[in-house]
This record gives sequence, structure tokens and C-alpha cells, in this order.
Amino acid sequence: MQLLLMLVGLGCGFLANAQTDSAPASEHNMQMDHMAGMKFDTTGLVMNANASELPINCDRISQEHSFTVHLGTEYADKFPGHVFGMSQNEYHVAPCSVVTITIVNEDQVRHQWMLHGLPRYLYPQGMFHLEAAGGETQTGSFIVPGDDQTYLVHCDMTQHMEKGMKAQLIVGNGSGDLWSIPGISRGFNLQEINNILGVLLVFSMGAMSYMTLLYLKK
Repeated sequence: MQLLLMLVGLGCGFLANAQTDSAPASEHNMQMDHMAGMKFDTTGLVMNANASELPINCDRISQEHSFTVHLGTEYADKFPGHVFGMSQNEYHVAPCSVVTITIVNEDQVRHQWMLHGLPRYLYPQGMFHLEAAGGETQTGSFIVPGDDQTYLVHCDMTQHMEKGMKAQLIVGNGSGDLWSIPGISRGFNLQEINNILGVLLVFSMGAMSYMTLLYLKK
């Protein structure tokens, strides 16, 4: 009887392990693929690199683009009020192309080159991410989809984007400039909005006063 119970237990354990091994196989493969596109050491980080797997709206690699981007306080000098900067704030690439980015960090603090909005089925969190420690260099590649789109590029270290580290990558004809790209587009100007609201307020008060006078004359 004990032998029978042991055999039943072993059989149940085997079935449970088989189900466990087979069920998350695709998830495990996705994790392995993600790790294959990731490099992390004391010099920095490369995350979600991909130079071979095509987006679903691409049937082939159209072109190859390479950019070397220098990061540091030196590149903020021409933009008053900025502390950090990039040597290039706009990139033009063809749809379905491989884009290779090399970042050279000229500061002694960590900087990033992070792109958002890529398809999540291919890039976890829709992101491609390079990060370099002070004085270090990192390189990685990704493939853009086949549609016209403008993607946000920035440094996600605390306050670095707000202090000037922001750019845009334009695929094909793009989808319009992003706001507050140094040297490219205007920022969010609170003073201008306040001025517009002030004019609207004065106009509204004048209209209300006029309508009140017309009502009293009746």
C-alpha cells in the first residue's frame, strides 16, 4: 500500500512539473530574448537591443543608420537655463531601418539615451535604453517600425531631461515635432498662457458688462 501511494505521488509530481515546464515556456523564451538584448556592467547598461527581429510592418531592413552622441554639460552652453545637453537633438532615419546609437558620456555623472514608444511586442515597455557611467561609452542597436513617427529621446536620470537632455528621433516624415526639444521646438511657456488667459478674462468681463447694460436698459 505504501509503495502504491509513493508511485501515485511520484506520478502527480511528474505531471505537475510537466505542466509547470510547458505552460510558461513562451514567457521564459521572452525573458531569455530580453536578456539576450541586455548588457549590464560597471560601465553602464544596454537594454532591449535588437538588430535582427523585424517589426510586423517591415518585411526587410531598409537602411542602416549610425549616430555618435556626446553627452555632457558642455552641450548645454548654447541653451540658456540648461545644465546638461546632447551633441545632437534630432535624428532622421528611414522606416524599417536599423539604428545604432553610440553615447559618449563626457561628464562624471551617469547619463542615458532612452527612446520611448517602440512596439511593446518587440521591445519590453516600448523602450530602447543606453546608459553610460561617467567617462564611459555604450553602443546599441534597434529597428524602427515602418510607419512615419516621431519618438521621444531623453535622459531619465532625475531632472536631467528637465535640465536639457531631450531629443527626438524622426522616422520617415515623422508625426510632428515634440515640444521643448533644445534648438528644435518651443517649450511650454506658462507666461504666454497666462497672458492669453488674461486677455480672455478681460474680454469676457467686457462682454458681460455690455450684456448687463443692455438688460438694464430694457
